[in-house]
Amino acid sequence: MTSNRPYLIRALYEWLVDNQLTPYLLVDANRDSVHVPSRYVEEGRIVLNVSPSAVRDLNLGNELISFEARFGGAAFAISLPPDAVLGVYARENGKGMLFPDESVDTPEPPDPERPAPPTGGKPSLKVVK
Repeated sequence: MTSNRPYLIRALYEWLVDNQLTPYLLVDANRDSVHVPSRYVEEGRIVLNVSPSAVRDLNLGNELISFEARFGGAAFAISLPPDAVLGVYARENGKGMLFPDESVDTPEPPDPERPAPPTGGKPSLKVVK
């Protein structure tokens, strides 16, 4: 099954923009295929303002998120896989969502065991008055 993260990123982005809030992406800059200006990475993470007024050519795809943004007055081409996004939230109030780490395989819960039906013998029903 494909990850639901790209779909959630797009939904949260639209929700924040529709409510006149500034959407930010919290990104794990140490992941493979993350292309961001390293000068702005702090403790392996970077926060990206992806509001319509801050970026150009925003593409929130299933395989790649890409856009152009300015950092310190210089334009940069940003690209990253959706699984590098740790969260989407509003600058103004922090509303949004943090994502769980999908790289850790969580085991499937075991099927609940059903008690075996009794075999043979008399029924054990009692009449209660």
